[in-house]
Amino acid sequence: MNTNGSKLNGVKANGLDWNRVMTPQVARKPDSRISTLFAPIAAGLAESERIFDLELASDLPFVGRLVEHCRQYRGKRLRPALVLLTGLACDGLNHNHPVLAAVVEMIHTATLVHDDILDESMVRRHAATVNAEWGNEPAVLMGDFLFTHAFHLAASLDSTLACRWIGRATNRVCEGEMQQVHNRGNIELDEETYFSIIRGKTAELTAVSCRLGAHYAGAATHVVDAMETYGRELGVAFQIADDVLDILGEERTAGKSLGTDLEKQKLTLPVIHLLKTAPAAVADQARELLDHPTAISRRVLRPLLEEHGSLEYTWERALQVAARSLGALDVLAESQAKDTLRSLAHFVVRRSS
Repeated sequence: MNTNGSKLNGVKANGLDWNRVMTPQVARKPDSRISTLFAPIAAGLAESERIFDLELASDLPFVGRLVEHCRQYRGKRLRPALVLLTGLACDGLNHNHPVLAAVVEMIHTATLVHDDILDESMVRRHAATVNAEWGNEPAVLMGDFLFTHAFHLAASLDSTLACRWIGRATNRVCEGEMQQVHNRGNIELDEETYFSIIRGKTAELTAVSCRLGAHYAGAATHVVDAMETYGRELGVAFQIADDVLDILGEERTAGKSLGTDLEKQKLTLPVIHLLKTAPAAVADQARELLDHPTAISRRVLRPLLEEHGSLEYTWERALQVAARSLGALDVLAESQAKDTLRSLAHFVVRRSS
């Protein structure tokens, strides 16, 4: 793919040099591993994981096996980290934050368990998915178990505010998922609908994580709103990158099943752009691949997306969204936590898994 004259060259946002972003032809590892980024909140994350395990503990051996298996789904721990980092970047952490971090991680884990059923995924975090190991029925029930425990734990706080906010966010996550299922095979899907889907299914949970972190730190209303905006834009950028990795990534690196978007006929931004802008013959070829996806369809589609600028366009959109997330941080005083929030905007569009 020829990137001469690309808008990626020289793009900066809030003083950050985006030349080092992961481009379609090079998947660089981030300079700072995610564990290093989260060093300032390591104790809070450890406490949230303790609470997570305590809340989900069961005397029933089979349930215990499922819970233990789902611990592997924790992965990057982005959402609990956002609760803690936004709290720390505002007026500091308190006893509420690790509880809320555990709650949003339970919600996220539940969505992953259910997503794997919908996508018929076999691998998650380099291990068999719950549905692959035990079947769809236990997987559905495990996802429900995680949802109900999340709200049980949120209800342990002094008010119902967190339950209401998390409930509203979870409703929107489900709406986004239903919207995506409804649009499977819709070759006419446009960008507006695509962004509506990912704002619901992915970005709503990152948004509420940041909102909760700021509010429970005692931040002013305008700061809470700005942190919610940061989280939402970060989540959108994360999902755009995730959709590209579903096409470009390697399963041994990603640690999960890839190519499921194509197999399930879910149009993502690179494909939407290709169908809209490519010459008629190329667009027809892409439609044929989407209408009759096979094991090799992803390998055939990738060079088309590269040659016709659809991957480059998608990365540019991810950069634009990430830049908006950075702008929302202007309300915060300078701190190590704010620096980490900035770095996460880099990380989500530069990761290789």
